[in-house]
Amino acid sequence: MPRIWKFGDSVNTDDILPGKFAPFMAGEDVFQTFAFHYIRPEFAAAVQPGDVLIGGRNWGLGSSREYAPQALKKLRIGGIVAPSFARIHYRNLLNLGIPAFEYDLTGVLEDGAEVSLDADSGELRHAGGVIQLPPPPEFLREALAAGSILEFFKQHGRFPGENPAGE
Repeated sequence: MPRIWKFGDSVNTDDILPGKFAPFMAGEDVFQTFAFHYIRPEFAAAVQPGDVLIGGRNWGLGSSREYAPQALKKLRIGGIVAPSFARIHYRNLLNLGIPAFEYDLTGVLEDGAEVSLDADSGELRHAGGVIQLPPPPEFLREALAAGSILEFFKQHGRFPGENPAGE
């Protein structure tokens, strides 16, 4: 069952994936194994598909390197919940199809708690009940269902939320 990984405020893109482990430095096939290398060294080896990251305020600040969320995508993170996100990083997460919810769970769930996240509805189920996160808008649900905004574009020849040609 997926579980929670808790982090504090101001986790930056170099915390998520330090620059010296960028794909062109470490290798496209292994760079994700260095995610949170300095702040949670056990993370990359122990994370499971569907695990949910809970961050504090200003998640993803810094250089906004796209390979930081790419590492999380390769590790198959189920989603990230934080009270606020750095805007470019937030957009990079959504572009790659990683659900990101602006909601403060820092004092609600503990590190390691078992959860299930329905990214479409925003329901986060845990042993104590259900937390209703703000559900993504329709255009974003379309992109997430396709795997990412780019995948949606490849499949449909348009961006999510745009009217199909001729309508």
